[in-house]
Amino acid sequence: MSTYVLTRLAYSLFVLWGAMTIIFIAVRIVPGDPASLMLGPGSTEADVVALRQRLGLNASLPEQYGRFLSGAVRLDFGDSLWLNRPVGSEIASRIAATGRLAAVAIVLALVVSFPLGILAALRQRSPTDSAISVASLIGQSVPSFWLGIMLILVFARQLRILPSAGSDTWRHLILPALTLALPLVGVLTRLVRSGLLDVLYEDYIRTARAKGLTPRSVLTRHALRNMLIPVITVVGLQVGNLLGGAVIVETIFGWPGIGRLLVDAIFHRDYPLVQAAILFITAGFVVVNLLVDLSYGYLDPRIRLR
Repeated sequence: MSTYVLTRLAYSLFVLWGAMTIIFIAVRIVPGDPASLMLGPGSTEADVVALRQRLGLNASLPEQYGRFLSGAVRLDFGDSLWLNRPVGSEIASRIAATGRLAAVAIVLALVVSFPLGILAALRQRSPTDSAISVASLIGQSVPSFWLGIMLILVFARQLRILPSAGSDTWRHLILPALTLALPLVGVLTRLVRSGLLDVLYEDYIRTARAKGLTPRSVLTRHALRNMLIPVITVVGLQVGNLLGGAVIVETIFGWPGIGRLLVDAIFHRDYPLVQAAILFITAGFVVVNLLVDLSYGYLDPRIRLR
């Protein structure tokens, strides 16, 4: 088991290093001088020279790369050109908001999708199964930006029962969390249904039934646990989609998370803040997938024995 854990940790660090390298290269292959692009067309030559000096762009690429990696390891990304505050502290203040939004969306999706998926599997080929499957397919196919706008029109503009933007109270969290959760509900409901149907026809399930276990015990003690691995895998992958979708959703609802910060930093041409925001979003995806990989060792004894 320890070998498996160390292997996954090493792989995650390698992926994170690769992501940092890609971010570093991507910013520097953009046509034009980064300092000139950040300052805009009205900047003077002296301003451009000063900014290049401040960002260390006059150094060679290997030296810039070394400074970037060193700063990333120390979580020191310099100061934001737009906000005039340390990039690290600004990112830290936004991570909690995005984490709260993503956590509520994931919990909501799990709470809704598992009962629906189980119900659809236990009532296979019934009208209930058909209705849940069609609703899941529709929910899975709806773009988050369209869903967010529709929720604002219905609940904030027409019914006036929920705010359309802000982050002051828990009520501000409902609409953006629903926007992120509903497509995930569609994905997970279909996955739980198909996974449970596969498991219910396995020999060990027939054996459990032959021993006289109640249908509830067969479902909770045998079937659900053995179909959790593909569900956890998809949840891990969907967290990456949630972090990416948060860029759109946070902008629509004015939610002060890292996704909205990234959009604002791009519009303000804040080169250090853009780099750091993309890196933290990538790191979040890597960490979640590492946790998913480690959870396999608990759920699957074959992995524990490696």
